[in-house]
Amino acid sequence: MYDIRWIRENAEAFDRGLKSRGAEPLSTRLLGKDDERRAAIAHSQSIQERRNAISKEIGHAMAAKDQTRADALKTEVSALKDDLAAAEALEKRCIAELDVELSAIPNTPFETVPVGTDEHGNVLTRAWGDAKKFKFEAKQHFDIGEGLDLMDFETAAKMSGARFVINKGHLARLERAIGQFMLDLHTGENGYTEVNPPLLVKDHAMFGTGQLPKFAEDLFHVEPDYWLIPTAEVSLTNMVRESIVDESQLPLRLTALTHCFRAEAGSAGRDTRGMIRQHQFQKVELVTIATPEQALAEHEHMTLSAEKVLQKLELPYRVMTLCTGDMGFGSQKTYDIEVWLPGQGMYREISSCSVCGDFQARRMNARFKSSDGKANRFVHTLNGSGLAVGRTLVAILENYQNEDGSVSVPKALLPYMGVVTEIRKAG
Repeated sequence: MYDIRWIRENAEAFDRGLKSRGAEPLSTRLLGKDDERRAAIAHSQSIQERRNAISKEIGHAMAAKDQTRADALKTEVSALKDDLAAAEALEKRCIAELDVELSAIPNTPFETVPVGTDEHGNVLTRAWGDAKKFKFEAKQHFDIGEGLDLMDFETAAKMSGARFVINKGHLARLERAIGQFMLDLHTGENGYTEVNPPLLVKDHAMFGTGQLPKFAEDLFHVEPDYWLIPTAEVSLTNMVRESIVDESQLPLRLTALTHCFRAEAGSAGRDTRGMIRQHQFQKVELVTIATPEQALAEHEHMTLSAEKVLQKLELPYRVMTLCTGDMGFGSQKTYDIEVWLPGQGMYREISSCSVCGDFQARRMNARFKSSDGKANRFVHTLNGSGLAVGRTLVAILENYQNEDGSVSVPKALLPYMGVVTEIRKAG
């Protein structure tokens, strides 16, 4: 969310940022709204000042025993009371209207972010590993899982509908192993603190990280006033809402393995088969709370932390810098990590790591106390997947598949799988 004062002081940069995202310039409109707000505040203050002055005049009139003057002044005060109520109502309306508009505007991209309209404008930053080739025709994950009789979409659909799956036996254990491995890596080597946060949050938490009001249709609302989190980013980032963190605590790196819930309202017809796009899935989330000076370095650290998971699993991937038209609502810069899926013969997103500046912090009123004793400043927030567990399972099934339909377990996951080194169909 923007500070209208920043827009007033940086109107050209603000409009340029919106234009790079494919949006219309808004500074003139917003500053006009702000002028209305300022005028309403000034009018309210002038009425209040007049009331205060009249109150003193009434005292003087009463002391002089000038009842006629005192009565006339009291009549004026009564009229001003109604005027003040109307002025304050106008002031509140102007503030509310401006806040609604400001809350719906996406974050301003960094000047270094490539300008583009969609994914075709994204830029390859680096790649790791060679795309695996097989002597046989590579299968997609759902054919592998169903062939093992360990992945069941049909039964899941009977109880929950489309975009759900039941994983069983060693496949379920492999999925659990993936999440545990990721948590151990991020907490043991990458400096993150594990958190077990709520999966149900209220409106203000969703607003704080930018899911509300813009993306309500992509969320699951639970009566009376809860939302199921679409990502642990919501819970982890809101841990610092309405608080002042000491600078010595920053950067604060947090991670969580949670279930996530997405309505996928805007994805009709996309990835309808398989585990790529589910209503319920598990993900290891990475969130960092930082000072403005730390944020860019932390963005690189977060992205490398997510990459390290794929490197240890020996899964080929590439890192893309997203263009302005493909970035998320709250992002200033985003790296997408795309893993190679031989069954599909293409790279697919498995993580997005974004730096958001103070965009979310303003919505949450999250600040830090500077060590130099100067005024409190808004923190900068970052978030990323480290990684999506279901999509990592998909990548393992497709990259570690064998010609006979079995799947080898990656070396990094063997300590989590007991004696299981290969997943085969039972019997």
